[in-house]
Amino acid sequence: MNLLDFPEDWKSALVVVAHPDDVEYPGAAPIGRWTAQGKKVVYLVASRGEAGLDGMSPEECAPLRVDEQIAAAAEVGVSTVEFLDYPDGMIEYGLGLRRDIAQSIRRHQPELVVIGNHREISGNGMLNMADHRAVGQAGIDAVRDAANRWVFRDLTETPWSGVRYVALLGSPSATHAVETGEWFDAGVRSLLAHRTYLEHLGTTPEDVEAMLRKFSMDVAARFDGRPGVAFEML
Repeated sequence: MNLLDFPEDWKSALVVVAHPDDVEYPGAAPIGRWTAQGKKVVYLVASRGEAGLDGMSPEECAPLRVDEQIAAAAEVGVSTVEFLDYPDGMIEYGLGLRRDIAQSIRRHQPELVVIGNHREISGNGMLNMADHRAVGQAGIDAVRDAANRWVFRDLTETPWSGVRYVALLGSPSATHAVETGEWFDAGVRSLLAHRTYLEHLGTTPEDVEAMLRKFSMDVAARFDGRPGVAFEML
């Protein structure tokens, strides 16, 4: 199935993911496009990625990964990155997670919410992580929660029913895409900002560029030859 053009008639977005680097595999290029258009984009990251490096203790890893995520966001024009402090690798779907995401939606009042894929399979065909599934499903549910004043009545933020679009990043069932040729290099720089993380994985800058290039050209095959990043619109 050919991919449709992602709608861009909106002004603000909230991106909800489980870990530092989830946006950058491979979602940073469209973020760069959108911020260049003057759109406001905020990242909400459920954990600090402290369990992401086998050779580094969580106490040492967490602040490093936070700093690298903030640097990665800056490469594509995002200045606001919030962290929820859920335990990396052990995030559970539940009311607390829904509440925290709903609170962020009410506070930032986005028209678009981009959420990490909640399905069992990732866009690359591999099994999806439990954290991704939990945060993805909670994010989807939190869009409705944020609009209902009788849900999470302890929150002081005004209910927000202005979300017009919900999109999944890294879904195996993509329906839309964003053309990112002009912003490809910004997407590469954004992922490369996770320098220590990539070094521990043994991933070189050449590896990063080749991987993101393949992702974008896979999209091009279904997007009239235009390289891009794909999303599933809900």
